[in-house]
Amino acid sequence: MIALSDIEAALDRVRESIYVSPCPRSETFSQATGNFVYLKLDNLQRTGAFKERGALNKLLTLDHEERLRGVVAASAGNHAQGVACHAGRHGIRAQICMPLTTPLIKVSATKSYGAEVILVGANYDEACEQALMRARDLGLAFVHAFDDDAIIAGQGTLALELLEQQPDIEAVVVPIGGGGLIGGVSCAIKETNARIQVFGVQPARLPSMKVAIAEGKPVTINPAPTIADGIAVRRAGERTLPLVQKYVDDIVTVDEEEIANAILLLLEREKTLAEGAGAAALAALLNRKLPLIQKKVAVLVCGGNIDVTLLSRIIERGLVKDGRLVRLRVHLPDYPGALHRLTGILAQHRANIVETSYDRAYYGVNLGETAIDITMETKGVDHIAELLAALDLSGYASERVL
Repeated sequence: MIALSDIEAALDRVRESIYVSPCPRSETFSQATGNFVYLKLDNLQRTGAFKERGALNKLLTLDHEERLRGVVAASAGNHAQGVACHAGRHGIRAQICMPLTTPLIKVSATKSYGAEVILVGANYDEACEQALMRARDLGLAFVHAFDDDAIIAGQGTLALELLEQQPDIEAVVVPIGGGGLIGGVSCAIKETNARIQVFGVQPARLPSMKVAIAEGKPVTINPAPTIADGIAVRRAGERTLPLVQKYVDDIVTVDEEEIANAILLLLEREKTLAEGAGAAALAALLNRKLPLIQKKVAVLVCGGNIDVTLLSRIIERGLVKDGRLVRLRVHLPDYPGALHRLTGILAQHRANIVETSYDRAYYGVNLGETAIDITMETKGVDHIAELLAALDLSGYASERVL
């Protein structure tokens, strides 16, 4: 098990190459949660995530022969980029095994740093098996994504920065995959000030560390899809579990909609781009999963490598959920001028039409009528109610399409 001295030594190694990410106060989330919320923005690292801290520390501990032979790693994306980036900077050849489902942005970024990418397996665990096989057969040094003392110590450097920036912090909220980040962070925090609370957050679909705590040992859980792909780990680490058992106060879970909403709120309110894993900790705080009130809380926003197509879907779903984007189905007579009259009513109530679609055969449409689906930008749920009331008053049968 690592000690505080290991994390301090790691910070000495990586200090010149790792960006000291800011930790500003968020007035928006402070008001929303009743706490004093600070966001530790490690999504601003060169590779877009905290993972390069541990990767660099591990690479710098390799001996000369290991560096000459090269390294291999398995990752869903962020660890891959951290290894690829710093291996390239130090002239070390790197192979990265990534799941077939890895977002394109992470695959492209990893290749751009000069690493050889092998897409294999349906999830991290299957990619990891391939990486271990290559390490054994090719004599490469295996750089584990989380279950390695040098990796854990490197990730813990984030906490030492945090304590310098906010020395009177009272609680820290950390996302958990395999446990490398929370293992290093919790050790650094608790060994410095045992009164500071440390909470872990996992996706409800893959609570591998929470299950491991309950069972007293790492347990392989069933695979499941999650937008928090960076922490989609089916089995907690052998080395990270004892650290979590010793230092972490509690672990909670968040569902997919809560994570998606946190991504949207970070983008809209804080102008900060986070991936699912990077927004999980904030999701727990926003949804009152933690026993915190009037506390000075640091939330780790630890990754920002989100696929743009997923981001666009999250934004659209968020707008629908907030009532700022709505689709109404309206039945109207099928003759010239009918649509003009309908759009006039919508314009009068300041709804902005973004898409329309006619149908004359489905949805119980009578002969001589048509159904039209109209997608509109609105001001919220009250505005939608106002539109439906106005249509009803004008004799139109209408309903909201969900």
